[in-house]
Amino acid sequence: MLSKALFQLFGYALQDDLDKEPINLDRESWGKIYKLSKKHDLAHLIGYALKKNNTVIDEDLQKAFEQIMNMAAFRYVKISYDLEAISYALEKAQVRFIPLKGSVIRRYYNEPWLRTSCDIDILISETDIEKAKTIFVDELNYTYESAWNYELSFFTPSKTHIELHHVLNDDVKAVDKVLSSVWEHSEPAPEHTYLYEMNDEMYYFYHIAHMAKHFVNGGCGIRPFIDIWVLNHNCTFDKEKRYRLLDEAGLLQFAKAAEELSEVWVNNKSHSPLTEQLEQFILSGGTYGTVENRVMVQQAVTGGRFSYILSRIFLPYDQLKKTYPNLEKRKWLFPFYQIKRWFRLFKKGRLKKSIYEAKTTSSLTVEENDNISELLASLFNCDKNI
Repeated sequence: MLSKALFQLFGYALQDDLDKEPINLDRESWGKIYKLSKKHDLAHLIGYALKKNNTVIDEDLQKAFEQIMNMAAFRYVKISYDLEAISYALEKAQVRFIPLKGSVIRRYYNEPWLRTSCDIDILISETDIEKAKTIFVDELNYTYESAWNYELSFFTPSKTHIELHHVLNDDVKAVDKVLSSVWEHSEPAPEHTYLYEMNDEMYYFYHIAHMAKHFVNGGCGIRPFIDIWVLNHNCTFDKEKRYRLLDEAGLLQFAKAAEELSEVWVNNKSHSPLTEQLEQFILSGGTYGTVENRVMVQQAVTGGRFSYILSRIFLPYDQLKKTYPNLEKRKWLFPFYQIKRWFRLFKKGRLKKSIYEAKTTSSLTVEENDNISELLASLFNCDKNI
């Protein structure tokens, strides 16, 4: 299978001590691997494995892989430059901050540019929001885009997207309770005063929680599983501490299944029925999943097709206030903003998307819904986190 060759190459890229068997595929198969890896934003990792092992493929495809590798390296240099500028400005202004996601995990890859990311995510204290916004706009000349769901969005002059968070919120009470203690699980980085780093168990928890959030919204792609393998093989950690936090939020089942699948993909471990089902779901989506996957999951969570349709028409207050922050202090306006949202659905792009979602909802079979319900029951403590 092509997926087996794809994961074999991930192992070659991330490890130096493997007994590497040659991968002999025809041009059409290599082209499919290129498309699948590009769909998940991992073609640069495959290109690195090919170059590392002197694998000869079609010249045009080789050039395509090399081009993506060069772009990944360029993205890394650009993001590193922008993060350094941000770090210097916030340190100077005495604003505590914690870099998140790819900015942290890439240090554990054998080459930091192998862990790509499209933006820079940073956490600050809620009391420092306006101060940080002024620094970004007036000192760093960033373009302020919007404020939404506990975060501010900016673009640097080089077009790097910056997300400035003041709360790590997952909209799941048990998860948010753990995330609310992030500053208690963080301390200043070496030779810094205001640049903070999460300890290992909190960073791992945050990675799993963020991954699970994307999973139930349509899929999270292959990359977070590669990250899990890296965090379990390339850094020192206390598994008991990690699992204690995950269990507290009902994420331990999901984390263990994700860890198991990462070992199947990178270390060629044997599949279990659960990892096979999980793999099928993940590979059917791209980096950010699909509408089909999201609809299947949400139908299972809400209790069926009709309940799902109602949940899409009448959004709960906690979800609607993300779109309309004014609701936070004016809850009495909830019915009016519900109607306002309905009119937004008639905008050209949104209407097309809504129609496609409705068609997807009606086309899902009983078997598909049963399969996804079974998968969710195997992965999550539904009382806590779905």
